[in-house]
Amino acid sequence: MKQTLQWRAVALATSLSLSAAAMPLTAHAQPTAWPAKTIRLVVGGPAGGNADSLARLLADGMQKQLGKPVIVESKPGAAGVLAVNDLLANGKDAHTFLLIQGGIVSETPLAYKVSYQPFKDLKPLAQLSRNGLVLIANKDFPASNLQQLADYGKKQADGLDFASYATGMRGHTSGMLLGQLLNIKMKHLGYKGSPPALSDLMGGHVPLMMDGLTTALPLIKAGKVKPLAVNYPTRMVQLPDVPTFKELGYPQLAEVSWFGVWSRPDIPADVQARVREIALQYFRQPQVESRLREMGMEPGTDASSQALMDELQKAFQRQQALLRSIDYQPQ
Repeated sequence: MKQTLQWRAVALATSLSLSAAAMPLTAHAQPTAWPAKTIRLVVGGPAGGNADSLARLLADGMQKQLGKPVIVESKPGAAGVLAVNDLLANGKDAHTFLLIQGGIVSETPLAYKVSYQPFKDLKPLAQLSRNGLVLIANKDFPASNLQQLADYGKKQADGLDFASYATGMRGHTSGMLLGQLLNIKMKHLGYKGSPPALSDLMGGHVPLMMDGLTTALPLIKAGKVKPLAVNYPTRMVQLPDVPTFKELGYPQLAEVSWFGVWSRPDIPADVQARVREIALQYFRQPQVESRLREMGMEPGTDASSQALMDELQKAFQRQQALLRSIDYQPQ
């Protein structure tokens, strides 16, 4: 009997000891619920700009779904590189995300010297909106369509000046490609952003510009500049009477620009999937799509991260070939 009691005491002590040892391990194994703190949306553009406006829409949707604060922080400058650096420095804990155009992968690394590896360090989680470029002219420019532009340009021995919002980016290379396609000399004038370029365009200091519809649309509606053709696969809802370059016989100028929400590729897959799900659901709402069109954009697609990167890889190769054709060197 005494031996039985001793055995039971030993068994009970052993059981309690094992249970006590197991408890911390079990608790430690439980993953921390995400999000555990405030989420940051870093914007690769100025406050009040298109990326900032999109980020505030996304922040609203994320806050409603996640029940945590989502703040928007603008990090303009260096063609978006400052915002990328912020993401890479602070995004490993899956509480910092980036809202920026796809050109941060397909254009910026070719135009400027950057420290990040575009196809390794960044991952697009969801495409939020799509937009294109539009060829616009000073309202007194003698040509009102592409054929008239081609005829007029061939008579100009010194060529035609055109502005872009940034040297080495698509507004620049699209203008150079147009000159090659029309067999006219196009002389590039690079600006730091669309506003100063548009100001000189309206003032008659430069006759042409290939600009994003989001910044050009208010001036087109006001009659301060005139659109000649659209660099986009289809006619734009906001400019139904303006033909695309593609339908005019130049399919080489049918590019799509897009804004998306990005992360580091090494954050948990379930977090990536959750952010993507929230973004796509929220940006499919009719009132959000209506707001996008008011801004000169079209709703994004539900393309996967891999599909988006494949598309950007092709865009990178096209942009690289154009820049090489004009002997452009990264700044």
